[in-house]
Amino acid sequence: MLQIDLWKRVLIWLVCVTGLLLALPNGFYTRVEQSNDAAAEILTMGDTPERQALVEQWPSYLPSGLVNLGLDLRGGAHLLAEVKVEDVYAARMDALWPEVRTALAQERKTIGTFSPLPRAGEQIRLRLKSRPEAMPEAMEIIRGLANPITSLTGAGASDITVTGEGDIITIELSEAEKLASNDRTVRQSLEIIRRRIDEVGTREPTIQRQGADRILIQVPGIGSASELKAIIGTTAQLTFSPVVGRGSDPDAPAGVGNKVIPSVDEPGAFYTIEAAPVVTGEELVDAQPSFDQNGRPAVNFRFNTSGARKFGDYTADNIGSPFAIVLDDEVISAPVIQSHIPGGSGIITGNFSIEESTKLAILLRAGALPAGLEFLEERTIGPELGQDSIDAGKIATIVAFVAVLVFMALSYGLFGLFANVALILNVALIFGFLSLIGATLTLPGIAGIVLTVGMAVDANVLIFERIREEIKSGRGPARAIDEGYSKALSAILDANITTFITAVILFAMGSGPVRGFAITLGLGIMTSVFTAIFVTRLMIVMWFERRRPKKIEV
Repeated sequence: MLQIDLWKRVLIWLVCVTGLLLALPNGFYTRVEQSNDAAAEILTMGDTPERQALVEQWPSYLPSGLVNLGLDLRGGAHLLAEVKVEDVYAARMDALWPEVRTALAQERKTIGTFSPLPRAGEQIRLRLKSRPEAMPEAMEIIRGLANPITSLTGAGASDITVTGEGDIITIELSEAEKLASNDRTVRQSLEIIRRRIDEVGTREPTIQRQGADRILIQVPGIGSASELKAIIGTTAQLTFSPVVGRGSDPDAPAGVGNKVIPSVDEPGAFYTIEAAPVVTGEELVDAQPSFDQNGRPAVNFRFNTSGARKFGDYTADNIGSPFAIVLDDEVISAPVIQSHIPGGSGIITGNFSIEESTKLAILLRAGALPAGLEFLEERTIGPELGQDSIDAGKIATIVAFVAVLVFMALSYGLFGLFANVALILNVALIFGFLSLIGATLTLPGIAGIVLTVGMAVDANVLIFERIREEIKSGRGPARAIDEGYSKALSAILDANITTFITAVILFAMGSGPVRGFAITLGLGIMTSVFTAIFVTRLMIVMWFERRRPKKIEV
């Protein structure tokens, strides 16, 4: 009959109170994002001294998480950038020429003298001056400098092609390497842009690839598109520095000309390094995931001419010493120099997985954008437009809310009032769980909440109509209520499970606004089922236990 165990009652009310507490900050506070140099977020309640005093008095033990507002509600900047992947080809040829020159110079007795010709696009061209008949030998020497492509698009192919005609040798990137290079360049640009924007302290930016060479960037809270472009242009600080010592005390004395910085992969570890780096990231040409001689994941890297000279001289003089790779004042790796590394290229080995070596390669390349960006589309969404959307959403939600409340009260009387209380708790639970998971609320998300308000009472309507049928068939009040909830349960679950599956598919397959709608719809389904099956039933049972009516009207 109508009995609910005490522990179930306590659990139901505990869930409701928790949801209300989690949703509470959204009713009082407005999030204000700032840069990392200031507080990450400020809670404000207006301009009056009285309201500011309330901010200071907000208890620290209460939840303070807020629902993040999306670009369409909060305002911000929207950019669509095209990565000029062709810029990388010329840089690769510039970096390859010193290796070609050195390799041919060592075989001068065989191939004779040679001289470079003016560049023709993305090619290296050189002429064999004294011994044109040595063309096959010279081409074979250059082909020995080629590296196999490790990406899926051209695995096993060579990264350069070497052709000869008469006394002229032409070197250029292979088509497979260009495809792999394009993919690496766009991925690297994505990583750099994400790192730069994350440093600003913004929440929930959208940074995603579109097509082969375009990147969509949407950042809430940025004042203008020009401001966002300035942030993207910021360069990460990558250095290769000598290691003085390693310890666990961040406040340990560093000594003159040194500094203490933390390790990324070793929590609690701090390195003392020389403040003046040997080589900087500006001299790094490329870094790619690879494998060492034992088949373990590693990272290959290469410097330009000046960086190669400094790197080679340092490694020759410091064999057996650790060498720190520092990104934004954090040590991402500290390999030990095993031997002299001439030519400006080397390999970083360690206890890496394939995923970790790929990530490290991306981080090593994240010092500067690998290619130029052409901004094809830029828009600034002002906070006024976002506020208009919020106001419109509020009006729509309030109208739907009031209409449902009135309908339920007129249609089902006291039981309708119970459903209305559950509906209010339902909306509070939605905002509470949105705050808990740090979800972003967009305009379609508000539409999902409005839809949930209409759907939330569906379960109660099914239950109450079933109770009416049981009363008409001669059941007593207690029996009618119990049968109403029991027999309507399967229909409620069937209807809501199918809708929840749809919400999951929308979230998995969609992006941006579609996901925002799916999140609020999915959460709304779960909270509405909870409030309809458990909360309204508990309220009706508590009322029935106090009143013990001989008959009921629904």
